[in-house]
Amino acid sequence: MTVTLMNALTQGRIAHGYIFSGHRGIGKTTIARILAMALNCRNAIGSPMRPTAEPCEVCDSCTEIKAGNAVDVIEIDAATNRGIDEIRELRDAARYRPARDKYKIYILDEAHQITDAAFNALLKTLEEPPDHIVFMMATTQPEDIPQTVRSRCQHFSFHAVKLVDILGELRGIAEREGVDADEAALSLLAEAGDGSMRDALSIMDQAIASAPVEDGRARLDAGQIRELMGTVPNAVFERILEAVDGNRSAEVITVANQLLDAGNSPAQLARQFVRYLRNTVIAKIAGIGVDGAGADGVAGELLQISADEQRRAGRSAALFSEEELTRFLQVMLRTFDELGYRQEQRFHFELGLLKLVHLRRLLPIEEVLSQFPVGGGSRPGPGVATARTLSTSVGTPPRNPVSGAATARVLETSAAAASARPAFSPFERDQNRNRFDERAVVASPVAVVPVTAPVVPMAAPTPVPVPTLAQVTTPAETVLTDGDAIGAALVETEDRAETADVPSPLMEKPTEMSAERADPVESASSTGMQLTSLHSAEELQRVAVDALLAAKNQATPADALADAEWTVTEGEIRVQTELSKTMLSMVINAEAEKLIRAALRDAGVGALKLMFLPGVKNAANAKKPRAAKSGSVQAKALEHPIVQRAQTLFNAEVRNVIDLRDND
Repeated sequence: MTVTLMNALTQGRIAHGYIFSGHRGIGKTTIARILAMALNCRNAIGSPMRPTAEPCEVCDSCTEIKAGNAVDVIEIDAATNRGIDEIRELRDAARYRPARDKYKIYILDEAHQITDAAFNALLKTLEEPPDHIVFMMATTQPEDIPQTVRSRCQHFSFHAVKLVDILGELRGIAEREGVDADEAALSLLAEAGDGSMRDALSIMDQAIASAPVEDGRARLDAGQIRELMGTVPNAVFERILEAVDGNRSAEVITVANQLLDAGNSPAQLARQFVRYLRNTVIAKIAGIGVDGAGADGVAGELLQISADEQRRAGRSAALFSEEELTRFLQVMLRTFDELGYRQEQRFHFELGLLKLVHLRRLLPIEEVLSQFPVGGGSRPGPGVATARTLSTSVGTPPRNPVSGAATARVLETSAAAASARPAFSPFERDQNRNRFDERAVVASPVAVVPVTAPVVPMAAPTPVPVPTLAQVTTPAETVLTDGDAIGAALVETEDRAETADVPSPLMEKPTEMSAERADPVESASSTGMQLTSLHSAEELQRVAVDALLAAKNQATPADALADAEWTVTEGEIRVQTELSKTMLSMVINAEAEKLIRAALRDAGVGALKLMFLPGVKNAANAKKPRAAKSGSVQAKALEHPIVQRAQTLFNAEVRNVIDLRDND
């Protein structure tokens, strides 16, 4: 930036608007004043008094600008004079030529504080400025300046001052001021500046004022500066990380308790710990050793800390991996953010430290995955027959009905495995009841067993006594494998005895949907029709479901009626659904009911009272499963001998079949 500005002065390429942005306390406003001195310096560039573009600093203009009382250099605090009225006055005064110097210069400090309306008022002057006007705006937030203003100015972005530069400047100031300061104290002051020269000078001035005087000279030491800034030595955080590495939670809490009892703020401790963890992460990435080796070059640029702190960061980095240190930093950053709005800051700080110990106990995902055998997925290697798996979930403990070579084809879950499995949710049945559009299918873990021997057809099943409801205690799984054309299918079966639930309160007293819906379609006496075999409950159900499926947007009511229990009695048709009372009125709406009545009327049903009942059917009224369509996956599954064997053994019925075969 300095070279660019000096070349512009030498070549006479002066802009009418400059924006100086960057970190706080790095000399933005000072550069603006120096540039103003260079523009209005009375000595020409190349003269004996001014051999370069630098201002001479001896002429009247330079001395007045340096003193801050120049008539043609106006410095405005934009944080205070930020309104449109002040900018209008500035714009009106800018029309007049300078009183004595070459340029009339306006320096706007904290320019991002100016309002949008004020910037709009200044926009025309920046677009077509007079030849004698130069605007200089200093800001720490250039993004808040409108883009229309930034595009009309030359933008210079300042960088933060390096630690070595701040340290060298503080060392020179200490020598000139007659202050005895060791390197550790100066390093602490430079680190506290955080890239800001002004912050470092302010802290140093405060430290000199509070330092003890020996032989007329102030003496600065690291302990005094830490006490002044309210910080703790980084050796404390090194000790905490060592305790985390040793899985010693008690020591971590003890150190935290000592720091907090000493009066340190939890937020300040968390902030300092975050900085230390950041340095540790950088030391790990840069490969800095425990003795500080490798801290030169790029690593030194990344770690703007003293040599002692670099060695300390290297020792802490050697204890953990890069991933662990990154997780530690993330946890402490979240803890630091939470401390800003939490009331019990001490508890949250201690919780954040304990999380570091807990994270140390986690295993890397690579280590967990490495414990599984290679190739144990669903795709077997070449030369091995693909084991098509059929997993059935039943309501009784599985039994092994075969022996010999066929035993390898049936995997029986042991009682220990069944007990180790998490219990089913008591709300699972209610969830299945409330879902009217599809059945909830719980996919059991599928085991793939390579079939090395040729598949031998199973013998005819031997009749096995069906267990009673009292014997059904623990749900279990039986995984069957086969390699025929049925493919990989997941068949969920449930014991019919499981449907013998406690009746729902809605079933105690059947209620009609409404008076209108309970009215007969026609008068029974007017037609005199009698029910025949054509008008059986199954036939009426099929007619109603087909009518809904043929209509538009009526698939959901059709599924609900297909799963319902239809009963034809004298003078009425009772449809016992699995829907709750609230869902029944939403699913079987007026349009669906109109279609149902019309279909029944077309089928020749006379005046029968049609009633839709909410609730869940019990085991006594359990409906028969619908016949599978010919050629479907369900039909193929039902024809398979293993499925038939499972139905015989467990008195089960097939509710859902999912085809897991590849699309090809």
